[in-house]
Amino acid sequence: MNKKEKNAKMEHYYTNERNHQILIALLKAHNIKYVVASPGTTNSVFVGSIQHDPYFTIYSSVDERSAAYIACGIAHENGEPVILSCTGATAARNYMSGATEAFYSKLPILILTSSQDNNRIGHLWAQVTDRTAPPKDVCRISLTMPNVCTKDDEWECEVNANKAILELKRRGGGPVHLNLITTYSYNQETALTCHELPPTRVIKRISNGDNFPYFPKGKTAIFVGAHQLFYKAQIEAIERFCELNNGVVLCDHTSNYYGKYKIPFAIVINQSPLNKANIPAFDMDVLVHIGEISAEEGAMRMIKSKETWRVSLDGEIKDTFRNLTYVFEMSEQSFFESYSKNDIKIDTSYYKECKAEYDRIIERKPDQLDRMPFSNVWIASQIAPQIPSDSTVVLSILNTVRTWNYSDFMNGVKVFCPVGGFGIDGATSMMLGASLADQNHLTYCITGDLAFFYDLNALGNRHIHKNIRILLVNNGCGFEFKKSYAMAYKLLGEEVDSYVAAADHFGKKSPVLVKHFVEDLGFEYLVAGDKASFADVKNKFLSTDSDKPIFLETFVNNMDENMALDVIQNRN
Repeated sequence: MNKKEKNAKMEHYYTNERNHQILIALLKAHNIKYVVASPGTTNSVFVGSIQHDPYFTIYSSVDERSAAYIACGIAHENGEPVILSCTGATAARNYMSGATEAFYSKLPILILTSSQDNNRIGHLWAQVTDRTAPPKDVCRISLTMPNVCTKDDEWECEVNANKAILELKRRGGGPVHLNLITTYSYNQETALTCHELPPTRVIKRISNGDNFPYFPKGKTAIFVGAHQLFYKAQIEAIERFCELNNGVVLCDHTSNYYGKYKIPFAIVINQSPLNKANIPAFDMDVLVHIGEISAEEGAMRMIKSKETWRVSLDGEIKDTFRNLTYVFEMSEQSFFESYSKNDIKIDTSYYKECKAEYDRIIERKPDQLDRMPFSNVWIASQIAPQIPSDSTVVLSILNTVRTWNYSDFMNGVKVFCPVGGFGIDGATSMMLGASLADQNHLTYCITGDLAFFYDLNALGNRHIHKNIRILLVNNGCGFEFKKSYAMAYKLLGEEVDSYVAAADHFGKKSPVLVKHFVEDLGFEYLVAGDKASFADVKNKFLSTDSDKPIFLETFVNNMDENMALDVIQNRN
């Protein structure tokens, strides 16, 4: 048999390019079948993969301008999403007019532009044009599906394809753009030989009025990221949900949740022996994710679940745990009430399992504190439980917020941290803003030295009020990078001080620099360098009756800080 005869008998299936497989599988899962294809080589892998699949209804149009309007006509007529498929070079430019029509008419057109790799843009590669920044009124969102070389690539393709498809009909609908990278599958012997599409994760969006999916039976956890204080009705809805769905609420301080079934998960999941094995209490069937960015970004990665359901008014695809299956575009209270209507048997067994693990760790804490040197962890244990319940606490990022998560605040203390941008700047200024918003309640700032000096100018503000309390834990460097288990410290050792940890700036732990500065600005200055001197100033710092703002500077060293973490995390 000659080569021509062999090719004539060749059967074509799906491409082996994984990003294409993901997209095709999700198009089918989301019931999208209409395609208007224009000729070209760059999109031949996609078109060749679907043209023998009876699921798809494909129409050909040589002129991409006409193709876009044909797609608009189909979408107008039957209300269903339509895929546009084109090649490289100027082909996508010709979609502009029809895409603009789709945008303003809110027509669900998936503009699928096949492309060579984006790293070729601007390097004189033939037929490579920049499709990364389309005009604002031709598509609602523009995303890329890269070649899949790693698990991260595969995850990105899954999320981007789901996100684009779900946007087609969201809030009235409209066109979206997916730039589909191809390697062309040059090898003719293996290019289109995939008989069955591999499994691909489908993400669905549920809004009020939709049919809600069945809630799986088993262990349920609510993970709360950074959040405002919960109202009574919200707390009651969460508590009822937990009772009927065998649930717990996993929190850090920025979650601001003080209802029943709360588990402060950070101190549990950061226990060193537990890190080396599965933690049964944090291995659940469904994780319900609410709130925003969590301060415990490291610990949360160790939480395991079979799937995650995200609940947020914004309805955005935020796949933090990389196993998102549903996003509920609604209020949290509406979600929890919707899954708490059945009068079924109350089950709190999972909460009891998690609470027992938490209690075992907390029982050791008094002994740990006795053995612990003067340090940020120890200071937190002495201050956090004593802060009045109607106060606001602002924690600086990384080591501070992580360390203070090992001690409990009173119910009702509002805690936040600049985790939205997660930068070193802003904690002191945010505390100042909170103090100005309500001058009748105490506002605390807990900060390390690098974060404090970064935002130092805030203390010169003429609106500083007597309701401010600042605790500076000064160890003369960025201790985040000096922890014995920190990546930078493992890489550089003590050389980390020079640049990464930025040691010996700001007076090298000068005993008078901060004192003179804050006293000249009207603060009452307190200082402590060990447990005994701390005991002398603690009550004054916690005083609710002062005519001045109060500043407490504590001096610690890195050896003691590491020892304290070893003790509280059971590393020794």
